[in-house]
Amino acid sequence: MFSQVKVSGSIVDDQNNPIPFSNVIFKGSTKGTISDEDGHFYLQSQNTYKELEVSFVGFETEVIPLQRENYDLKIVLQESRSELKEVTLYSYSGRIKKKGNPAIAILKKIWKKKRKNGIYLYDRYEYDKYEKIEFDINNVDEKLKKSKLFKGMDFVFEHVDTSVVTGKAYLPIFINESVYEIYGKNIVPKKKTEKLAANKNSGFSDNQALIAFVKQLYNDYNIYDNYIKFFDKSFASPLSKLGPEVYNYVLTDSSYIDNKWCYNILFYPRRKNELTFKGDFWVNDTTFAIKEIQMYATKSANINWVKDIYIEQEFQVLNDSAFLLKRDHFMSDFAPNKKDKTKGVYGKRTTLYNNHIFNVKRPDKFYKEEVVEDEKLYSKPDDYWANNRQEKLSKDEVGIYKMLDTLQDVKRFKEFITLTEIVTSGYYNLWNSFDFGPVFSTFGYNDLEGFRLRLGGRTYFTKNDKWRLKGFLAYGFGDKKFKYGMEGKWMVAPKKRLILSVGNRRDIEQLGVSFTTANDVLDRSFATTSLFTRGDNTKLSNINLTNVKTTFEPVKNLNFRISSTFKTIKSANPELFNMDYIDSDGNIQSDIRQVDVNFAMQYTPNRKPYGFGVDRGFSNYGRYPTFFLSYTKGIKGPFDSDFDYHKLQFFYQQPIQIGLFGRLTTTFEIGKTINPVPLALLNIVPGNQTYFTSRKLFDLLDYYEFVTDEYVSLHIEHNFNGRLFSKIPFLRKLQWREIIGIRGVVGSISDENIAINASDIIYVAPENVYWEYHVGIGNIFKLLRIDFEYRGSYLDAPNATKFAVKGGLGFYF
Repeated sequence: MFSQVKVSGSIVDDQNNPIPFSNVIFKGSTKGTISDEDGHFYLQSQNTYKELEVSFVGFETEVIPLQRENYDLKIVLQESRSELKEVTLYSYSGRIKKKGNPAIAILKKIWKKKRKNGIYLYDRYEYDKYEKIEFDINNVDEKLKKSKLFKGMDFVFEHVDTSVVTGKAYLPIFINESVYEIYGKNIVPKKKTEKLAANKNSGFSDNQALIAFVKQLYNDYNIYDNYIKFFDKSFASPLSKLGPEVYNYVLTDSSYIDNKWCYNILFYPRRKNELTFKGDFWVNDTTFAIKEIQMYATKSANINWVKDIYIEQEFQVLNDSAFLLKRDHFMSDFAPNKKDKTKGVYGKRTTLYNNHIFNVKRPDKFYKEEVVEDEKLYSKPDDYWANNRQEKLSKDEVGIYKMLDTLQDVKRFKEFITLTEIVTSGYYNLWNSFDFGPVFSTFGYNDLEGFRLRLGGRTYFTKNDKWRLKGFLAYGFGDKKFKYGMEGKWMVAPKKRLILSVGNRRDIEQLGVSFTTANDVLDRSFATTSLFTRGDNTKLSNINLTNVKTTFEPVKNLNFRISSTFKTIKSANPELFNMDYIDSDGNIQSDIRQVDVNFAMQYTPNRKPYGFGVDRGFSNYGRYPTFFLSYTKGIKGPFDSDFDYHKLQFFYQQPIQIGLFGRLTTTFEIGKTINPVPLALLNIVPGNQTYFTSRKLFDLLDYYEFVTDEYVSLHIEHNFNGRLFSKIPFLRKLQWREIIGIRGVVGSISDENIAINASDIIYVAPENVYWEYHVGIGNIFKLLRIDFEYRGSYLDAPNATKFAVKGGLGFYF
C-alpha cells in the first residue's frame, strides 16, 4: 500500500503518432487530467490508486497498473473496431460532428439553466471570500541551485516542492493572503461590493506596485459567461453558447459526486492558435449545474510570456437546487517561451468561499464601496489569520513566510528587490527617507538644450506616506541653463482622499501635444526630447508654472479637482520660433502672463487602486472607461494676468473586449475656448514628430500644424490579437497580431484669434475633417509593434507628411 501516486507519460497510437486531449483518470475515481497537444500528461494524487484508465473516442480503453511513482510511461491506444467508431466519426486530427452528439444536448440544458444556479437564485446574497496568491520559481534543478543568482541563499532550496499539476519542482518566492466580505443583490439596481477585511503578504511587502500587478492578473471570472477574461485576453468558455463553434465535446462517463448523479464531458479545441482550453467538467443530471471543472489553456494559444494556464473549480450543493462555487484554483506558468524545460515562474491563486447568507435586506448605501481601506487591515495578528483562513496553510506554505522573512536580511535578495522596485516605480531608494528618480528621466536631449542632465527625487518614509515632497534640478549643456521643479502634497482627510498640493516648475516644454489640460506641475512630455524625433524640434517654450490644487474623492474612482495656476510662457528661442501676439493696445507682445482657475472631474468605474497614502497607483488602468470633464476660467488682472477666457473640455475613452476578436479602443474629445487668446492658450491639434506611435496623438501631423479654438476628435483602434493571422499557416507560428485604426479631427479658429496672432505659426484649422489611418503588426518578438500610417486628407498642405512607418514597444500578454 502507498499513500501517494505520481504518473507521467505520453499517449500515442499504433503508428507512434501522439493522441492529444486523451482522457486520463485514476480508475474508480473522478480524479483525472487531459493530455496536451503532444499527448503528454502528468497526474498526481495523495490517495491510493493502483490502476490508470486512458481513453479516447475511436480507441480502445487501456487500463495500466501503477506503482507509487510512474514516470515517462508510453501508452499505446489501439483503434476501436466497434460500431461506435462509425457513429462518432471522430479523428483526433479533425472534428467531432455536432449533430446527434449527447454532450451537445447536455450543453444546451446547461445554457437554459445557467442563470438559475448559485447566487443568482436569490434577491440578495452575502458570503466570505479567502484569497491566496503565490509565486514560485519552477523547473528548479541542480544547475539553478548552484547559480550565482542564489549565492548565499542556499537555505531556500529546503522549501522546494513539486507541482501536482505539472510535476515540476518549484521554489516559493512570494505569498499574499486576503480576506473579503462580499455583499450583493440581483434586483434592480444590481449591486455588488467587495470589502477587504484583512491582507497579509511576504516577499515584496513594500512594493505595492508589484503586488497590485500580481493581483490584477487574476480577475474574477464566471465559467458560465461566453468569455473568460484574464491577461487582457478573452478565452472562449467551454460552457459558452459559442462553444460548439470552437470546441469538440465528448460524453465520457457518469458517476455519483456528493450523492448527485453527474455526467463527465471532455472538451478540446477544434482549431489551433485560438484562445481556448482543453479539459473536462462534471455536470449534475437534474439542475445541469457544474459540480467540478478543470481547464488547461492550449499551448498554441496566442498569448505571450505564459506557457501553461490551469483552472480548477469545485461547487458545493447548498440544497437540491443551488450549486455554489466553493473553491477556485488558477495557475499560470510565466516563461519567456513555451519549451518544456524553460525555467519560469508559477503564479497561483486559490480562492475559497463560505458562510453564504441569502435575502438579508440592507439599504442601498450599504453596498457603497469604501474610497480607501483602513490601514489596520494590513496588520492583523497571527490569531486572526488562524481563525479566518478557509483552509489551513500547508507545512510548506507556513515555511514560505519564515523563509521569505529570513531573506529580507540577505544582501543578494535585497539587490533583487531593489532592481524590481526600480523597474516598477522608476525610483531608486538612496536611504530610508529619500528616493532618487525617476531614473529614466535622468538623461535627455533636444535641439535647444542639447544634452540634458536631470537629478530628481522624492521623500519616502513608508509606502503609504500622508505627505510627500518631490523635486528636480536639470541642466542643458547646449543652452547652459538650469531648470528646476518642486511639489508638495499633503493628504488632509484620508477617508475622502482630500489632498492639498502646491508646486512650481521652470523648464522647457513642447506645447500642443495634448488637447486635455493636465495641470500636473512636474510632468514633462516625451515630445520635448528630439532623440527620437523627426524634423524640426525647435518649437519649444519656456514655462514658469505655479499651481495650487485640491483634489478629493467622495465616491470610489470619482475624483474632483479644483486648482489655480499662474504661468508665464514665452518662446525658448525667439530667433527660431516666436509666439508673439497683439495685445489690446495694438502692441506686439512675446511673453504671456496668465492666471486661471480650473474645475475638473474624472470618473473611471471599476478601476482598482492600490495604496492608501498621498500617492497611489492603479493596477488595471486602461481596462475600464474613463470620463474627464474640465472647465478653466482665465482671469485678467491679478499678477498682471493678460487674458480673460473660458475653456471647456471633455474626454472619453472606452476599451471594449470583443470576445475572440480582440480589443477595440475608442477615444473621443471635444472642447472650446471662448474669447481671444494667443497661440499658447489655444487648442492645438496634438501632432507627433516622434518615431513612436501614440493613441492620443495624430501621428502624421507636425507640431502646430493645426490650431483651433473649438474641436471634436475621434480615435478608433482595434487589435485583433492574431485572430486573422491564425488562419494563415505560415503566419500562425509567428503569433503576430493585426492592428487597424483611424483618427479624425474637425475644428475651427475664430477671426478674433487670427487677428491677434503675430507668431510664426499661420493658423490653419481642420474645418474639413482631417483624418489618417493605420494598419500595423504587433507582437513582433513579443515586444515590438510596427504601424504603417497613411494621411487621408489635406494631402496638398505644405510639407505634409503623407506616409510614415512608426514603431512601439510594450509588454503585452
